[in-house]
Amino acid sequence: MDVVNAVKKAKKGDKEALLQLILAEKEAYYRLAFSYMRNEADAMDVLEEMIVRLYERIGQLKKEESFYTWSKTILVNQCKRSLKRNNKVIPLGDPDVNKGHISSIGISDYRQVEEQMDLQALLTHLNADQREAIQLKYYHDLDYGSIAAMTRVSTGTVKSRIYQGLQKLRALYGRNTDEQH
Repeated sequence: MDVVNAVKKAKKGDKEALLQLILAEKEAYYRLAFSYMRNEADAMDVLEEMIVRLYERIGQLKKEESFYTWSKTILVNQCKRSLKRNNKVIPLGDPDVNKGHISSIGISDYRQVEEQMDLQALLTHLNADQREAIQLKYYHDLDYGSIAAMTRVSTGTVKSRIYQGLQKLRALYGRNTDEQH
């Protein structure tokens, strides 16, 4: 899909073009919303609110090629507003990986789930900014510039948060594995 042309059409009021842009990244939008909201209903609600905001504000987008970064920023902000409105904590991450399916998976899959759960537990030791930056980078595969735009901080700040968070995780993980042996 030619993103630039689709955005130009959407700016001229073509709802179908905007819908095609959104549908092209629907899984990424859902994963991002779910990682903040932690349940399907709330994730779907913020996605609906994001679509309305995109429709209302598409004319404000200056660089057509930045549509996906811009729209994901709107989604993250919508998630944060919704959580704040409902007085919820921003959890981020993949909750309950394969919950309820442990008996039907192989031992290597079990170890992977166990490692994922260990990592989730370790992430709780980071401050919210470090945790958010690391999860956007490694769970959602976003680049530093996109994370900076979404969280409204400089790229240097994003890199610093990720570096410091990873350093802390390494220290914690080392202690955690020493305790198990």
